[in-house]
Amino acid sequence: MVSRAEPTFSGRWWWSIDRVILGALIALMVSGVVLLMAGGPPVAERLQLSTFHFVNRQAVYLLVAVAIFIPVSFLTPRQVRRVALVVFAVSLAMVVATLYLGVEIKGARRWLTLGPLGSVQPSEFMKPAFVILAAWAFAEGTRRPDLPGTLLAFLLLPAAIVPLVLQPDFGQTVLVSLVWCGLFFVAGLHWFWVLGLGGAGAFGILVAYQLVPHVRARIERFMDKGSGDTFQIDTALESFSSGGWLGKGPGEGTVKRILPDAHTDFIFAVTAEEFGIVVCIALVALFALIVLRSLFAAQSAEDPFSRLAVTGLALLFGIQAAINMMVNLHMMPAKGMTLPFISYGGSSLVSLALGAGFLLALTRKRPRTETMTQSGR
Repeated sequence: MVSRAEPTFSGRWWWSIDRVILGALIALMVSGVVLLMAGGPPVAERLQLSTFHFVNRQAVYLLVAVAIFIPVSFLTPRQVRRVALVVFAVSLAMVVATLYLGVEIKGARRWLTLGPLGSVQPSEFMKPAFVILAAWAFAEGTRRPDLPGTLLAFLLLPAAIVPLVLQPDFGQTVLVSLVWCGLFFVAGLHWFWVLGLGGAGAFGILVAYQLVPHVRARIERFMDKGSGDTFQIDTALESFSSGGWLGKGPGEGTVKRILPDAHTDFIFAVTAEEFGIVVCIALVALFALIVLRSLFAAQSAEDPFSRLAVTGLALLFGIQAAINMMVNLHMMPAKGMTLPFISYGGSSLVSLALGAGFLLALTRKRPRTETMTQSGR
């Protein structure tokens, strides 16, 4: 028991943390390992690996994620900004390094091999740090007009997305850009700029369609199934119809045996076949609970930085989940994006833990005087 009467360091954390968000995040983490036991073994066997290769590695990654997630949630807003600055600088340098030293997979250089640590996708770690720094810049621009905070926020966006475009990684580029636009809007963006940014985004998609072959192929396959190979999407849609409301039962699915990315991009479809649409709806409810609870917490925050940062982290988390599920349901072109805490992937899981730690740290209940001090006022 953690007593309110005798506050300790961990006790203050427990009574100030948003336990609803914490519980929902833990539920997603546990669900990820359980659901990966359905989608991971068939893929491992096709690759001639041990049956539970991906499950065992995900369990190890989860331990690392928890070791990051919990300590980060103890940080103050000022410490969150400092950690984010270091993470952003290091990850951005690594993203640039992938252009020269990265491993090329499917025509893109997104991975760095770091000796015994294996392959790392630096762009995953850059995302939560970018959100914190952009929120900080927008907040300073709002709070202190004499500082070029808004200009810095504008400069942060090309600094982050230009290396991503060069990799190329248009999925992460779209995600980062959408979150940045959301922050800009919450910070007081005029509707004129909304239209301008929307037009710039549409122009960027048009340029990518014209100049990047695999982007054109994905969009054309989405618009017209007869224009190319749509095997994964067709198979994913089949899993939803064959699973029905209650699913075929654990281990009884067949789609996972032929779906190449059953453990990563299309684990949501595997879940639908084995556990049913009811479980899929429960997952959607967990994601929605985290996002909505975070947005309500952001709305009540007095500190502009905390309000913007929590909003940005909630958008990052929610949009990524929505993109993955929409791809599984053929509601948008394939993006190669993981389902948070559910899909297999060490870089994704650890970066999500970092972002969740930031989110919990910034939604903690603090005395007004402490909040003002940590915000720099």
